Amino acid sequence: MPSISFRSRRTVVRRPATQGRRATAGWRALAGNHVLIESRGTFVALCHLQQNSVQVRAGQTMTVGDPIGRCGNSGNSTEPHVHIQAGDSADFDRAEAVPITFAGSLPANRQIVDL
Repeated sequence: MPSISFRSRRTVVRRPATQGRRATAGWRALAGNHVLIESRGTFVALCHLQQNSVQVRAGQTMTVGDPIGRCGNSGNSTEPHVHIQAGDSADFDRAEAVPITFAGSLPANRQIVDL
């Protein structure tokens, strides 16, 4: 797994201490509170949701506009945000990435996407 190194005069930090523990525990520990949505063989993960905010249940059929959960910073996250990831399997430790677009394009940095 590639890592980013932060260098100082005396030490090299590869990752925050808790991230190593979470990475060893697997994808779900990194994702924190999350929801997996399956549509025609593609799985979309919405991660780092606020604790106790998830409003859907396993097996529930959803339609566009249904509330899912609130933005949070659970799992491997220090600031509130929602991580969106798509893959070809519900096992994101082994899944191949599937490209995502929003209204036919990719959002610019810092752009808010209303889903």
